[in-house]
Amino acid sequence: MRERDFLERAIELAVAHSVDGVNGPFGAVITCGDRIAAEGWNRVVELADPTAHAEIVALRAACRELERVELADCTLYSSCKPCPMCLAAAYWARIPRVVFAATAQEAEKAGFIDRYLYAEFRRSDENKAIELVHRPLADAGEPFKRWLQNPMRQVY
Repeated sequence: MRERDFLERAIELAVAHSVDGVNGPFGAVITCGDRIAAEGWNRVVELADPTAHAEIVALRAACRELERVELADCTLYSSCKPCPMCLAAAYWARIPRVVFAATAQEAEKAGFIDRYLYAEFRRSDENKAIELVHRPLADAGEPFKRWLQNPMRQVY
């Protein structure tokens, strides 16, 4: 398959799974080499889960299918530019390449807040719409200390 085929598949998933109005108009495909490792579509309303975006659903499925959390040899194809959460998840999975069809501006015209979120994350903590409160505790670093001392830890 070609890049265009993978993008078209992501768009097909978006259309097919949003036709009833329950799920959002987003689809995603993750490839490993020339094969599709996983697919996903927006399931936010269906699952009552604000993190069930198409890319997240596809990432979870790909990690299960490939039995690993790092997808450094994979590509994420999305029907739309990934929102900040989905893009961050791609970074966490070490995906080196994301290919998308629609833009954040197009998503905004359909009522989605991706561009707002991108702008919000650029703001300083003091100026964010969500109040971030740091309450330092003496033992707050203990989990990290124990993690670093654990020879069984699996770095990701």
